[in-house]
Amino acid sequence: MRKTIALIATLLAAPAMAPAEEVGQVGVDWVGNDIVIEAFQDPKVAGVTCHLAYFDRSLIDRVSNGNWFEDPSYSAVDCTQTGAITLGDIDRGKDGEEVFSEGRSLILKSLKVTRIYDEKNNALIYLGHASELTQGSGKMSLSVVPLSAP
Repeated sequence: MRKTIALIATLLAAPAMAPAEEVGQVGVDWVGNDIVIEAFQDPKVAGVTCHLAYFDRSLIDRVSNGNWFEDPSYSAVDCTQTGAITLGDIDRGKDGEEVFSEGRSLILKSLKVTRIYDEKNNALIYLGHASELTQGSGKMSLSVVPLSAP
């Protein structure tokens, strides 16, 4: 069921900028709710890998709460240097660039990771956040990857 809902949400949401691979799954209660951990490489910055954790509701939870097509916005992101860092053609503006997107509801909500280049402090900032059509969300997570001195 989870994979079907994720597939539908992915098809209806903006396409993912970076493909993710599930690397872990932790059960958190008796009804089958899980925390899923995925890994993805920044598509424009070689040598940076991000790990994203998010809550995945079980079928029992969906039936008992009556909200079939939506997962919570909670997430955590941490990015680290996994090789020599090479900046590609990245967006250097203050609003950054989306590097990952995954649907969290049928059509209205996405879990995103946005990269922001902090030139003054020579660092890459990765912001994990939810994006909703109907209302914004203050649920976020932040990770910073320092770049070597120029």
